[in-house]
Amino acid sequence: MKTLSLLLGAVAFASTTLALITPAFAAQTLYKPFPADVMPSLSDSGPHDVGVRTIEAAYPTTVKDITGSEVKRALTLEVWYPAGSETQAAIYKNETRSGQAFEIQSDAYRDAPIAQDDQKFPVVIISHGYTGYRTLMYYLGEHLASHGYVVAAIDHTDSTNKDVNFAENPYSGFPSTLLNRSRDQILTLKAVSENAFFESRVDATNAGVIGYSMGGYGAVSTVGGCYAFDDTSAATFTGTQDPKTTALVKQVLNTCAGGNEDSSAVLPAWKAALALAPWGGQHQLFDVDSLNNIKVPVLYVAGDNDDISGYDGIKWLFENTGSKDTKLLTVKNARHNVAPHPAPKEAYSSEFDLGSYIEPAWEVQKLNAINEHFALALMNCHVKALPDFCKYLNVQGTSAQVPVDGKKPEPWKGFDDRWALGLEMQSK
Repeated sequence: MKTLSLLLGAVAFASTTLALITPAFAAQTLYKPFPADVMPSLSDSGPHDVGVRTIEAAYPTTVKDITGSEVKRALTLEVWYPAGSETQAAIYKNETRSGQAFEIQSDAYRDAPIAQDDQKFPVVIISHGYTGYRTLMYYLGEHLASHGYVVAAIDHTDSTNKDVNFAENPYSGFPSTLLNRSRDQILTLKAVSENAFFESRVDATNAGVIGYSMGGYGAVSTVGGCYAFDDTSAATFTGTQDPKTTALVKQVLNTCAGGNEDSSAVLPAWKAALALAPWGGQHQLFDVDSLNNIKVPVLYVAGDNDDISGYDGIKWLFENTGSKDTKLLTVKNARHNVAPHPAPKEAYSSEFDLGSYIEPAWEVQKLNAINEHFALALMNCHVKALPDFCKYLNVQGTSAQVPVDGKKPEPWKGFDDRWALGLEMQSK
């Protein structure tokens, strides 16, 4: 896992002095070379080299903002895909919540030609939290692309570290976030399927969506959960105080599947959703009947000490989601940061920055590998319809292998003996 960036870093060190390192090799690597046996098996990279390219996606017409006004909206997307050959390794440039710029050395090749396989590649959409950036879960983008997916991650306009001054005005982008998460996810699927570079190589009729925190809030809506803001929640989370304005805001927010009136508008392309620490359940901001009618398999992942989205709120979403294939993976002794990549070195100067990356009791790289494992199992099972991968999802109860009548249970499928501690799976 993550071997290319380690190799590149070693080559740079061996062939130059620190004073002569070029910017291309100054980017940091975030992953250690753990032995494969300590990581879940489906976290291993797939057979494809990975390409990556940045594209822009604009809404074809104006859309309503939180006040009901018509505005233009556009997104920046990072898209990973199976590559046909290698080019220059990509560097991801981002900034922390306090605006500290950093660079990450990737395992993907910038603007490499796309692989020309016999079959087209399904599409997976990745949606970050509030705030964040499009490469916050780049490890999932690279991983799924290596296994034959085109994966598009979104910079949600108004909701990134770059857009929001979190120290001085932390909620400035939150109204836009509430409104746009789901419809940005749907636009992204359309944008990738119509992009000149990808359109002939993607199968946009088979797609999955992955959302973290507010991205998970959007993903639940994208697959059929309708928002159900009342006057109090609409005013609280958008900062409106005038009753007439609150009524308008509530009307704009209370939509389904990307701004539609009801869940009949859910695209048949969606075959699976991975909701990582999704927000909204703790405030019951979804209509229960619409959750009951969700047909798309949803895998919820939650820390049992999540103090942002609330573990009980995520359990509420799981318990009310109707799909028979819905599952809840609980990460014991974890809080909210179950999805981001490991912290860059620039984040270690303050808790303000570091607090959006690390977990108090977990090694973040292990959490990333667990996400890779179950994301691939979910997408291969339901998006590619490969039944052998469903077995990796059909684990149950605790992963701890606690002896029963003096006998230690077998480890979960895909995990080596002793290396799945701290997880629990519930099914419908």
